[in-house]
Amino acid sequence: MISISPTAIIHKLSDIEDSVRGTKITINNGAVIDAFVKIKPVGGAGDIVIESNSIINSGCVLYSGNGIHIGKDCAIAANCTFAPVNHAYEDKNTPIRKQGFKASKGGIIIGDDVWIGANCVILDGTVVGDGCVIGASTLVKGNLDAYGIYAGNPMKRISERI
Repeated sequence: MISISPTAIIHKLSDIEDSVRGTKITINNGAVIDAFVKIKPVGGAGDIVIESNSIINSGCVLYSGNGIHIGKDCAIAANCTFAPVNHAYEDKNTPIRKQGFKASKGGIIIGDDVWIGANCVILDGTVVGDGCVIGASTLVKGNLDAYGIYAGNPMKRISERI
């Protein structure tokens, strides 16, 4: 089920797939989904919620997996991937694509007023505190403190907003 607020702006070249398994996709007031954003229900039973006034820029891919919640007033730069799911792969005698998925690590939770730079990958089990800034091309996982500034690969807290 897809629920889009009448005040949300959805570019005609975005691709928001409806779920065949019951995943809910909710895009709230004033949210903006730019061209070439892909929202795909796959790999779990989690829902995707994009709160008010958040912007998802071109080229981003959001897989539903174990769920994604993006808070209010967030800015997600181009070409970010939200992957709240993990493939099983341990059995070398079975193709990975046939092994299904591992247990959830909790999905992805992005707090309010977060800026995620271009080309970031956000993994299952990630919790980004309110007000965080994440530098471009960062692999994001774990719990990020509110108002922290994170960057690099491996990701490090480099500063904080004051």
